Amino acid sequence: MQLYFTRHGKTEWNQARRFQGMNGDSPLLPTSYEQIRLLGEHLKEIPFEAIYSSPLKRARETAQGIQQELFHPTEIIYKDGLREMGYGELEGQSIDDMYQLYGNDLTNLRHHLDRYDPSAFNGETTEEMLQRVSSVIFEAVAIHDGPLLFVGHGASFTATVQYLAGKKVSELKAMGNLLNNSLTILETVDKQTPYHLSQWNDVRFLA
Repeated sequence: MQLYFTRHGKTEWNQARRFQGMNGDSPLLPTSYEQIRLLGEHLKEIPFEAIYSSPLKRARETAQGIQQELFHPTEIIYKDGLREMGYGELEGQSIDDMYQLYGNDLTNLRHHLDRYDPSAFNGETTEEMLQRVSSVIFEAVAIHDGPLLFVGHGASFTATVQYLAGKKVSELKAMGNLLNNSLTILETVDKQTPYHLSQWNDVRFLA
């Protein structure tokens, strides 16, 4: 069984270096729609049993754009559990400005999730996010047998995919962060974790 993961297309806040998170959102850039089409073209022959997507607009539009390119009719199932990590009071704020206030915490967010403490800005903890996102994936794996596509977000998918592949929390950012419209694949034979990470952060099809 193969589980495909992609991060939404690049948004205005991505470009402006602002935190989006589980409640913040901004429009996709005009150039993102062509990248989404290329991703869909790359995936068009895969008979996905379902597409699971975050309900945030940036992910929703990405999932719909991919769906339009697929040869096999595929339902999109929206799950709140696939939202981005919650950044609390940082959402919508400038990343550079917030580094001036919370530099150590945000360095840990980017590189050392085992040390990350978001309590100063009422954010979601690493453990809360991993539990929330992985529970949706486990639920989907339990009721399907064929390939599945998950459309979501950079921070939450970067950490959760590595977590499902058996990495320790201290290792979840060791391979870097997922790029917009990248493709990552986990595989499982018996539906038991750890899953096998067979592809990570591939964007060759966007060239």
